[in-house]
Amino acid sequence: MFCSSCGTTITPGLSFCNRCGASLKEEPTGSTVRTGAIVAFLIAIAIIGISGLGMMLGGAVTLKRDAVLGEDVVGMFMFFTFIIVGLIEFFLVRQLSKLISNPAPKRASLPQPSAVPLELHPASAAQARGLPEAMPSVTENTTRTLEYQRKEPPR
Repeated sequence: MFCSSCGTTITPGLSFCNRCGASLKEEPTGSTVRTGAIVAFLIAIAIIGISGLGMMLGGAVTLKRDAVLGEDVVGMFMFFTFIIVGLIEFFLVRQLSKLISNPAPKRASLPQPSAVPLELHPASAAQARGLPEAMPSVTENTTRTLEYQRKEPPR
Protein backbone atom coordinates (compact mmCIF):
# COMPACT_ATOMS: atom_id res chain seq x y z
CA MET A 1 0.00 0.00 0.00
CA PHE A 2 1.26 3.48 -0.88
CA CYS A 3 0.53 6.93 0.52
CA SER A 4 -1.53 9.06 -1.88
CA SER A 5 0.29 12.24 -0.84
CA CYS A 6 3.99 11.35 -0.81
CA GLY A 7 4.06 7.90 -2.46
CA THR A 8 6.00 6.02 0.23
CA THR A 9 5.08 2.49 1.20
CA ILE A 10 3.07 2.24 4.37
CA THR A 11 2.28 -0.63 6.66
CA PRO A 12 -1.35 -1.80 6.75
CA GLY A 13 -3.41 -0.70 9.72
CA LEU A 14 -2.00 2.80 10.07
CA SER A 15 -4.35 5.75 9.92
CA PHE A 16 -1.63 8.32 9.09
CA CYS A 17 1.46 8.24 6.87
CA ASN A 18 4.72 8.02 8.83
CA ARG A 19 6.54 10.32 6.43
CA CYS A 20 4.12 13.15 5.57
CA GLY A 21 1.33 12.70 8.14
CA ALA A 22 -1.50 12.52 5.59
CA SER A 23 -4.69 10.77 6.65
CA LEU A 24 -4.99 7.32 5.09
CA LYS A 25 -8.63 6.67 5.99
CA GLU A 26 -11.56 7.79 3.90
CA GLU A 27 -13.58 10.60 5.41
CA PRO A 28 -17.15 9.44 6.11
CA THR A 29 -18.46 13.02 6.41
CA GLY A 30 -19.45 13.16 2.73
CA SER A 31 -21.77 10.17 3.02
CA THR A 32 -23.30 11.57 6.21
CA VAL A 33 -24.05 14.86 4.49
CA ARG A 34 -25.54 13.07 1.48
CA THR A 35 -27.70 10.90 3.71
CA GLY A 36 -28.93 13.98 5.56
CA ALA A 37 -29.76 15.71 2.29
CA ILE A 38 -31.67 12.67 1.03
CA VAL A 39 -33.66 12.45 4.25
CA ALA A 40 -34.43 16.18 4.08
CA PHE A 41 -35.67 15.81 0.49
CA LEU A 42 -37.89 12.87 1.44
CA ILE A 43 -39.36 14.77 4.38
CA ALA A 44 -40.01 17.82 2.18
CA ILE A 45 -41.70 15.68 -0.47
CA ALA A 46 -43.94 14.04 2.12
CA ILE A 47 -44.88 17.28 3.89
CA ILE A 48 -45.63 19.17 0.68
CA GLY A 49 -47.64 16.26 -0.73
CA ILE A 50 -49.75 15.81 2.39
CA SER A 51 -50.32 19.54 2.93
CA GLY A 52 -51.13 20.01 -0.77
CA LEU A 53 -53.76 17.30 -0.70
CA GLY A 54 -55.14 18.76 2.54
CA MET A 55 -55.39 22.24 1.02
CA MET A 56 -57.01 20.83 -2.10
CA LEU A 57 -59.69 18.87 -0.26
CA GLY A 58 -60.22 21.51 2.44
CA GLY A 59 -60.54 24.26 -0.14
CA ALA A 60 -62.98 22.21 -2.19
CA VAL A 61 -65.18 21.52 0.83
CA THR A 62 -65.06 25.18 1.87
CA LEU A 63 -65.91 26.40 -1.62
CA LYS A 64 -68.81 23.96 -1.93
CA ARG A 65 -70.28 24.58 1.52
CA ASP A 66 -69.56 28.25 2.38
CA ALA A 67 -69.30 29.94 -1.02
CA VAL A 68 -72.06 27.79 -2.51
CA LEU A 69 -70.25 27.46 -5.81
CA GLY A 70 -71.08 24.93 -8.47
CA GLU A 71 -69.29 21.66 -8.98
CA ASP A 72 -67.50 22.98 -12.06
CA VAL A 73 -65.76 25.78 -10.09
CA VAL A 74 -64.84 23.40 -7.28
CA GLY A 75 -63.53 20.91 -9.83
CA MET A 76 -61.39 23.61 -11.49
CA PHE A 77 -60.00 24.61 -8.09
CA MET A 78 -59.13 21.00 -7.29
CA PHE A 79 -57.57 20.50 -10.73
CA PHE A 80 -55.32 23.58 -10.55
CA THR A 81 -54.30 22.84 -6.96
CA PHE A 82 -53.42 19.29 -7.99
CA ILE A 83 -51.35 20.59 -10.94
CA ILE A 84 -49.40 23.04 -8.75
CA VAL A 85 -48.68 20.47 -6.03
CA GLY A 86 -47.83 17.88 -8.67
CA LEU A 87 -45.29 20.19 -10.33
CA ILE A 88 -43.64 20.96 -7.00
CA GLU A 89 -43.48 17.25 -6.17
CA PHE A 90 -42.11 16.45 -9.64
CA PHE A 91 -39.25 18.93 -9.33
CA LEU A 92 -38.39 17.76 -5.81
CA VAL A 93 -38.32 14.10 -6.93
CA ARG A 94 -36.19 15.09 -9.92
CA GLN A 95 -33.66 16.84 -7.68
CA LEU A 96 -33.67 13.85 -5.33
CA SER A 97 -32.94 11.46 -8.20
CA LYS A 98 -30.04 13.67 -9.32
CA LEU A 99 -28.68 13.69 -5.78
CA ILE A 100 -28.88 9.91 -5.52
CA SER A 101 -27.53 9.09 -8.99
CA ASN A 102 -24.53 11.44 -9.01
CA PRO A 103 -21.47 10.25 -7.12
CA ALA A 104 -20.30 12.30 -4.16
CA PRO A 105 -17.75 14.90 -5.23
CA LYS A 106 -14.28 14.22 -3.93
CA ARG A 107 -12.59 16.97 -2.02
CA ALA A 108 -9.62 18.31 -3.85
CA SER A 109 -6.57 18.53 -1.67
CA LEU A 110 -4.52 21.64 -2.15
CA PRO A 111 -0.82 21.19 -2.83
CA GLN A 112 1.35 21.77 0.21
CA PRO A 113 3.29 25.04 -0.04
CA SER A 114 7.04 24.69 0.01
CA ALA A 115 8.83 25.59 3.23
CA VAL A 116 11.21 28.03 1.49
CA PRO A 117 9.45 30.72 -0.55
CA LEU A 118 10.78 31.31 -4.01
CA GLU A 119 12.49 34.69 -4.29
CA LEU A 120 12.42 36.88 -7.35
CA HIS A 121 15.56 38.19 -8.90
CA PRO A 122 16.81 41.24 -6.95
CA ALA A 123 16.21 43.69 -9.82
CA SER A 124 12.71 42.44 -10.61
CA ALA A 125 11.84 42.22 -6.89
CA ALA A 126 12.56 45.91 -6.42
CA GLN A 127 10.40 46.76 -9.41
CA ALA A 128 7.58 44.57 -8.17
CA ARG A 129 7.56 46.23 -4.73
CA GLY A 130 7.49 49.81 -6.09
CA LEU A 131 4.31 51.58 -7.07
CA PRO A 132 3.44 51.54 -10.75
CA GLU A 133 3.70 54.68 -12.84
CA ALA A 134 0.52 56.74 -12.57
CA MET A 135 -1.53 57.02 -15.74
CA PRO A 136 -2.39 60.57 -16.80
CA SER A 137 -6.04 61.49 -16.86
CA VAL A 138 -7.76 61.22 -20.22
CA THR A 139 -9.73 64.42 -19.70
CA GLU A 140 -6.99 66.43 -18.01
CA ASN A 141 -5.72 68.12 -21.18
CA THR A 142 -9.24 68.85 -22.43
CA THR A 143 -10.26 70.29 -19.09
CA ARG A 144 -7.31 72.64 -19.04
CA THR A 145 -7.97 73.73 -22.62
CA LEU A 146 -11.65 74.48 -22.09
CA GLU A 147 -11.30 75.89 -18.59
CA TYR A 148 -12.76 79.34 -18.18
CA GLN A 149 -10.00 81.85 -17.77
CA ARG A 150 -10.97 85.17 -16.38
CA LYS A 151 -9.47 88.05 -18.27
CA GLU A 152 -9.10 91.14 -16.24
CA PRO A 153 -9.38 94.48 -18.02
CA PRO A 154 -6.10 96.31 -18.46
CA ARG A 155 -5.50 99.18 -16.06
